[in-house]
Amino acid sequence: MPEPQGEPRRRFGLPATLGGRTAFWLILALMLVQAAGLTIHALDRVDLQRFIHAREIAGRSFGAWRTAMLAPPDRREQMLADLALPEGLSVDLDVEPSVRAGMPPPPPDLVRLFRLDLLGSGPPRLRPREVRIGPGGPGGYQASLRLPDGLWLNISVHMPPPQPWHSPTFLIAFVLMTVAAVLLILGAVARLMRPVRLLAAAADRLGRDVNAPPLDVKGPSEVAIAARAFNQMAERIRRFVADRTQMLAAIGHDLRTPITRLRLRAEFMDDDEQRRKMLSDLDEMEQMIAATLAFARDDAAAEPAAALDLAALCRTVADEAADARPELAEAIEYDGPERLTVRARPVAMKRAVANLVSNALSYGGAARIRLTRDETGLVRMAVEDDGPGIPESELEAVFTPFRRLESSRNRETGGTGLGLTIARNIMRAHGGDVVLHNRPKGGLSAVASLPG
Repeated sequence: MPEPQGEPRRRFGLPATLGGRTAFWLILALMLVQAAGLTIHALDRVDLQRFIHAREIAGRSFGAWRTAMLAPPDRREQMLADLALPEGLSVDLDVEPSVRAGMPPPPPDLVRLFRLDLLGSGPPRLRPREVRIGPGGPGGYQASLRLPDGLWLNISVHMPPPQPWHSPTFLIAFVLMTVAAVLLILGAVARLMRPVRLLAAAADRLGRDVNAPPLDVKGPSEVAIAARAFNQMAERIRRFVADRTQMLAAIGHDLRTPITRLRLRAEFMDDDEQRRKMLSDLDEMEQMIAATLAFARDDAAAEPAAALDLAALCRTVADEAADARPELAEAIEYDGPERLTVRARPVAMKRAVANLVSNALSYGGAARIRLTRDETGLVRMAVEDDGPGIPESELEAVFTPFRRLESSRNRETGGTGLGLTIARNIMRAHGGDVVLHNRPKGGLSAVASLPG
């Protein structure tokens, strides 16, 4: 396959895909909003609990005072003990006040919260003879109210700790809401990313097949505009390829006419040696024109893809090469599975494999085909030879059209310089690639790869 231009960098562990990153940031924003909302909810709940507790304690405190005032002296303690007091409130009768003279008053916010200014109010017959208020524990106070008989009703108040998450169903509701929101985000992101995936798949199909079907122009306006622009681009590419093919076909047709005339004139030459050389040059010219037109025309682009047994194709190419060059038959072999099915254009694929085998036989004196499929489904076909190899600096340059390391202009030894170029073009049209490697023990290895 084509060499990757660099994997997308993952910053701080972010997902590699656009959809993944979008979902990540949306979920992170949801978590922050949830955290802020929960904090506000907790603060409000704490304030509300504090207010309710204070009002309840204040009301029960007044109730305890009324009980102490109205109860018979002999039953006063028992009736106070029977009172159902809320958490944080305790009352008792004593001959001494719990609030000593000179103690500082409680903070003003506690006075307002517990309505302590009302302790000395009420009907005259229920008013305490003396009221002493002082600070208590954290968030609380103490009050000593003197009864008519001289006893003191000591009230001690401390605020219970806040319970912002006391509701038993709160955690379940929070988890359910969070899960529902995350699922909605993931579903929405997947739906939004679908046009991007379709566009990427269409671009990949266009790279493999210039005649791939167009994209459907539907969806939101931005998606429809992008699909329409992509289809127009694909149509321009197809029109360019068709115009180039037509032009080259016309050039090839026009060139054959003067070559034929030259061949006829060469037949009437008296000098046999010159006639032979001229006919040989004309044959070479025709071969070069045919190879050039075949390369430029790329007839395989119009061939439909189908299920192809690549293992059988490799064995067929190896057998045909052995029949064509019996002197090298012992150096031609296939090593791979009995069957290996890929989706490809049969004629084009056979041409690519034959070019690689022919190149190995011509320059390396051997062609060993090794076919494998790895765990990711990638198919690799290596064609190895026993030649001198290629300088490292030329491993990529030899794929340039008409680039030949062999200096001879004889097509029997130097070829036309298009075999590797055609093989690479065919493999890339299938979504794969061809690269060359020098073997450690000598020789060259042409490695073709195809997606599974």
